[in-house]
Amino acid sequence: MDKTINIALPKGRLGEKVYKMLEELGYGCPGILDNSRKLIFEDEAKTVRYFWVKPSDVAIYVEHGAADVGVVGRDILLEYQPDIYELTDLGFGKCRMCVAGIKDVTPSTDRALRIATKFVHIAKKYYAEKGREIEIIKLNGSIELAPILGLSDVIVDIVETGSTLKENNLEVKEEILNISARFIAGKAAYRFKNAEIGVMTEKINSWLAAKEKENEK
Repeated sequence: MDKTINIALPKGRLGEKVYKMLEELGYGCPGILDNSRKLIFEDEAKTVRYFWVKPSDVAIYVEHGAADVGVVGRDILLEYQPDIYELTDLGFGKCRMCVAGIKDVTPSTDRALRIATKFVHIAKKYYAEKGREIEIIKLNGSIELAPILGLSDVIVDIVETGSTLKENNLEVKEEILNISARFIAGKAAYRFKNAEIGVMTEKINSWLAAKEKENEK
């Protein structure tokens, strides 16, 4: 049986950071960080094969078995709820899912709260728990424009530094949850490549623990 571990990495800074960690752990692959259009990289000696994919697609590749393992933000897991195993919290890419709106403006409670977001499931679940009636306006980009132009009362979106909000006279109203990158595995892969994935996960956890100790010094 082929024991090569197929790894889906998110394109961008997060994926590069995760790859550098895996390289340190002995899973390096020549040429993967070269500036090229190549999408698949393999090192047969180390039995690893990497794919660069859109961050929001990582869980899809893993869930359907095209990749054995991958790295994806907690926001994606909560929004799309893929049928996968979440193996460990990498602690990379930390940010917050927040409710934000116009600074010093409190939305009316006399009608449904209009929310612009691409995280529809997360927003619905959060406000259902609060018992608040809402109207969802699904957007895929430039979410911050919605309250500024009067399209929505608030937005539900990822906040990293908060600088974009401040520059547009917006502020965080509520924090919904903390987000970080998670190392995940497909259920079939976890069954048939359990030993290989187990070793990789143990190495990752040991690496994370060592880094945490370094930061405590």
